[in-house]
Amino acid sequence: MSLISALPATDGYRTSGAGAWSSVYAVSELATATFGAVGQELARLATALNLSAIAPEVTVDHRLASLWYRYSFKPSGWEMPSLWDAVAGDYQTADGWIRLHTNLPRHRAAALVVLEVKADRDAVSQAVRTWSASELESAIVAQGGVSAAMRSRAEWLDHPQGRAVSRDPLIGWQSPRQITLRDRPEATADRPLAGLRVLDLTRVLAGPVSTRTLAGFGAEVLRVDPPGWDEPGVIPDISLGKSCTYLDLKSPSGLEKLQELLSQADVFVHGYRPGALDALGLTRAKRDELAPNRVEVSLDAYGWQGPWAARRGFDSLVQMSAGIADAGRNWANTDKPTPLPVQALDHATGYLMAAAVLSALAEAASGNSIMLGQLSLARTAELLAILGKSDTKEVISGANPSDHNQTPEETGWGPGHRLNSALTVGTAKMSWDRPAPKLGTSTPVWPSAIT
Repeated sequence: MSLISALPATDGYRTSGAGAWSSVYAVSELATATFGAVGQELARLATALNLSAIAPEVTVDHRLASLWYRYSFKPSGWEMPSLWDAVAGDYQTADGWIRLHTNLPRHRAAALVVLEVKADRDAVSQAVRTWSASELESAIVAQGGVSAAMRSRAEWLDHPQGRAVSRDPLIGWQSPRQITLRDRPEATADRPLAGLRVLDLTRVLAGPVSTRTLAGFGAEVLRVDPPGWDEPGVIPDISLGKSCTYLDLKSPSGLEKLQELLSQADVFVHGYRPGALDALGLTRAKRDELAPNRVEVSLDAYGWQGPWAARRGFDSLVQMSAGIADAGRNWANTDKPTPLPVQALDHATGYLMAAAVLSALAEAASGNSIMLGQLSLARTAELLAILGKSDTKEVISGANPSDHNQTPEETGWGPGHRLNSALTVGTAKMSWDRPAPKLGTSTPVWPSAIT
């Protein structure tokens, strides 16, 4: 089998454009390579489906790939809400630094309970200084919150979870099985994923990036969220091309509807930690029963083995844990944590997830068995840590007007402009059949099933 397991060789795709994000790490190089991975696997799929007589040429725009790692959308005449809660951020402890992630109300409440203060940044800062970083991290996690003490690379590699992650493959494949792909007569060389049904049960940010990418080549993506869920600072960026619905999976009717959607899906992408789907009754055996011919790819934050496998996490927290923020601090010659200029772990993992989906589809189309794919932000951090930087002197600081498509996109919040496509595969370019919608604006059915 030839399921994707690493970044593609650089001679497997062409590049254009120039520049790089300013960082101690090869962030822009990672962006181009992960787009290249998507392109290479899409080309394999197009060939396996006989959509192209020869393998389509893959071209990645290096500058645009870098920009897609930040925000893909620029509002016109309005502003997107802040990404961060007022309490979220880096704080100095008695012996180092810690990052509090408080965007979700329950996570903020957990941190404030442990610190015994109200939601006031000065009060939080004073309380944090009375704790050691590791003890506060443990206390907040035990309370149901999320936080991460800043560790050096050496400390992380010596940590039990760091050692566990270092043993993980970049993309873990398990449980081989033979599947039969559903016919998709809509698929063409220009829109190779047309008619492909992708069930999206992911949150910020890696999973939604993966499904947005699949939608960019024609896939029909249905995102499912709990009633009332919102991520106002990112949804206009990552709901592009999708249908978004609400379902209460803790109710019998909501779970039954999800099972119905899964039974009709070609691809299942989710971000549930180990054991979480089982708790909903969606064991692997049940998923095999409902959707025996599905491709399934999932992610978590800290890896799939080790003591932190079930720990909640986000890109900014993994950067603190895995030594990235500390390496940035040393590189910037400052005394504060210095994260990456973009949430590169999220984006890279997202594009690798999309590549994994395409790889499995290509294998199945070729008559080979496939497996379930697993990725993690922490393992992607290890990839970034060893990736070589180019010697470019051209620094990317943000998008220019020419980087955006000049045709306005009428999102559910208002108009704006989307970045131009960073990836071309033969005659196929990333483009979306529908603008970014608000969450919960669609009914829980596959659009193609509506007559």
